[in-house]
Amino acid sequence: MDQPRYPLHELQAFSKNVFLKLGCNEANATTGAEVLAESDKRGIDSHGIARLHNYVHWLTGKFAPANPEVAIIRQSGSTALVDGGGGLGIMVAPIANKICIEKTLASGTAWVNVRNSNHFGIAGYYTNLAAEQDLVGWAMSNATAQVAPARSKQPMLGTNPFSVAIPNPGKFPLMIDMATSAVAYGKIEIAKRENAKMPIGWALNHLGEHTTNPFEIGGKQKYSMLPVGSVKEHGVHKGYCLSAMADLLSGVLGDAAFGPFGPHFMVPEISPSPLFGPGLGHMFGAFQVEAFSDIESYQARIKEWISAFKRAEPIDENEPVLVPGEPEQFAMADRLLNGVPLNPEVVRSLRTISKDLGVAFD
Repeated sequence: MDQPRYPLHELQAFSKNVFLKLGCNEANATTGAEVLAESDKRGIDSHGIARLHNYVHWLTGKFAPANPEVAIIRQSGSTALVDGGGGLGIMVAPIANKICIEKTLASGTAWVNVRNSNHFGIAGYYTNLAAEQDLVGWAMSNATAQVAPARSKQPMLGTNPFSVAIPNPGKFPLMIDMATSAVAYGKIEIAKRENAKMPIGWALNHLGEHTTNPFEIGGKQKYSMLPVGSVKEHGVHKGYCLSAMADLLSGVLGDAAFGPFGPHFMVPEISPSPLFGPGLGHMFGAFQVEAFSDIESYQARIKEWISAFKRAEPIDENEPVLVPGEPEQFAMADRLLNGVPLNPEVVRSLRTISKDLGVAFD
């Protein structure tokens, strides 16, 4: 059944007004709403306005300040360590990413690490901003421990996303934006909202058994999601290592919480005490294309790369080969014109926020 659609700019305005109502200043409210809207625009429904209720819970419960004190605490010409002041990642991370881009434009390359932050939305939001400046952008983060390492049934790692954006001057960048788990947790939430079964390989239940029932996953009950690959025969060690990479570089390197010690985004009341630094960690990186090639010849090579892969023989003639970032392009074209489809349960949560905070939602 088709879901009702809502204009993207109206959803973004609602999110901004909610953040303002909760005490965020204009800059933080605007940025937070923009990160959520970018996710909805790109068709990544698990990280868009459907997540707003989580951020509202963090702010109303005083688990995060509305206006965190974000500060550079260590830096060189091309590196920086940023403390997020315990704020929401969608308000902290954009500041750190901006620092990374500015340093890259000045120095050719830069890496910026963040500690004491939280869930930062879609990683592609940050790398896209770099690509718009003809920079190759990198972003990664650790997250709430929900994913079991290979050979274990105990959640020790987050879904730990990473993104790389390869600029395509004048056009959409080639975009890799993915969780290192078999699926993002938001997809499990979508399965719950739609009362649908999950595929085998997404998660284990409290007994450590593969399950297709999304209602066995989440909340305070015992469960674990699985890394990319899911099982030994499908290369689960590869997903485990990718997730470990994001945790080591985002968490350990910058003295943020890591592994099972990070804050619990969905249920902050049960967050563990951090073993080392507080909050989640992120890492941003970038380098200039012009450090390796003039833009014109680079643009020609990128165009030919895309053309070559688009000519690859498909398995099914009705499903042509796509290049990284192309599904998001299709979603953007549709949603900017026709609006964002919202599940009725998401609409109910937004109406609840509207009623509780006195912020209009039409």
